[in-house]
Amino acid sequence: MPLSRASGILLHPTSLPSPFGIGDLGNEAYNFVNFLRDSGQQIWQILPLGPTGFGNSPYLAYSAMAGNPLLISPDKLLDQELLSEEDLSNLPEFPNDRVDFDLVTEFKRSLLQKAYDNFKIKESEEKQAFYDFCASKAFWLDDYAFYMALKEAHQGASWHTWDQEIARRQPAALKEWQQRLADEIQYHKFVQFEFFQQWDELKNYANEQGIKIFGDIPIYVAHDSADVWAHPEIFCLDAETGEPSLMAGVPPDYFSETGQLWGNPVYQWDRLEQEDFLWWVQRIQSMLNKVDLIRIDHFRGLKAYWAVPQGETTAINGEWVEAPGEAFFETINEKLGSLPIIAEDLGLITPDVEELRDQFELPGMKILHFAFDSGHENPYLPYNYVSPNWVVYTGTHDNNTTVGWFNNRSPEEQKRVTRFLGCTCGNGIHWDLIRLAMSSVASIAIFPLQDIFGFGEETMMNQPGVAEGNWSWRYQPEILTSEVSDRLREVTEIYGREPQNEDS
Repeated sequence: MPLSRASGILLHPTSLPSPFGIGDLGNEAYNFVNFLRDSGQQIWQILPLGPTGFGNSPYLAYSAMAGNPLLISPDKLLDQELLSEEDLSNLPEFPNDRVDFDLVTEFKRSLLQKAYDNFKIKESEEKQAFYDFCASKAFWLDDYAFYMALKEAHQGASWHTWDQEIARRQPAALKEWQQRLADEIQYHKFVQFEFFQQWDELKNYANEQGIKIFGDIPIYVAHDSADVWAHPEIFCLDAETGEPSLMAGVPPDYFSETGQLWGNPVYQWDRLEQEDFLWWVQRIQSMLNKVDLIRIDHFRGLKAYWAVPQGETTAINGEWVEAPGEAFFETINEKLGSLPIIAEDLGLITPDVEELRDQFELPGMKILHFAFDSGHENPYLPYNYVSPNWVVYTGTHDNNTTVGWFNNRSPEEQKRVTRFLGCTCGNGIHWDLIRLAMSSVASIAIFPLQDIFGFGEETMMNQPGVAEGNWSWRYQPEILTSEVSDRLREVTEIYGREPQNEDS
């Protein structure tokens, strides 16, 4: 899929400013869109939007298709008269620069319950819109709302530890629990209705300002999720315990002697192929309703995936298993047409993975932080991008900030960077790498917001391999100044990435 020349910023909505402890879909999200527009940017890249589970990672959600309730704006619920001014007074003392997820979750859950109670008794045209939403999203919403109600009834325990009858979805148990939890199920549907109302409004505004939303699909889903509970037949699960019989990960490499063991169940690809990849088609269609561009995380797993047997504590004793990537994309294209998909092709990439990417003309990714530690043939050096069909980054959410990355390099390694750049970093290494990405032939250039401002490693979004403290960084609204916006717009225009008039 050819991409137009453009640039943008990577920022997850949880990092937006807000008086409610976490970024949300309220006024500051619109202010950020305005900042993008005024800066000549055309893309807002985000992380997965699902309801986060253990560890607060967007890549381990309770649903592959639902939205995160923590992103719902209380101010917009106030505008709908579902909350009162009193409900939003006496806020907890939230940190300004990070998310306290436990405190936010408790606070938001209370507000959303009040909003739901008011919605039930309020005479409103929104009732019909709610019923229409539930009908249109029933293919995932029914299972998700039921799952979350069951999970709460089981004090947050994962589905495979519930009584066998409901864990295995026995019809009598399903009927009994549906009746018992009818109101709780309806609550979770209402929360999704509010999320998608707010998200659709924000996305429409962004599109009107010339901003495309660039979303993210993790290839795997969490074991503790509505997807695995509702569709166990498409995952590799132990018949007795319900735990993953084969777990996802990556093998040992230069960065890790034991590899990475993620623990997600891998797919029963044979079963998915027999069903014309129906679950995946629905997942991607659902994603297309939320975003304009899609990144498939761990793209190489669609060609071959590392499968680790149950009981292993590291990824050493796994093996590569072929996946039907060609049949997968042929079916997706047949069902949904040629799609705006970008392949996250980082890590151990073999020629057959590159062939799959190129066969379907999917743009890949280039990371400038990876460009300076080998010779002239390094594929991340911009002069080795043989076509524009790439998305180039200074770094991603899994990398250090550019300033943190540079400061952690030895003097010799720093010299290697500055020698290539032909500069002394007088404007800051972050702006030098931004210019390098902007000037490249890659169609799209993306920068984490932290790199625009030259923030250090204390503002990293995620440190892979570190269990705590991730996903919590937030910025303050006063940093989005016109001076920074003008500077970013100037660099964008110099390298031909500014929006083009349709008439020109």
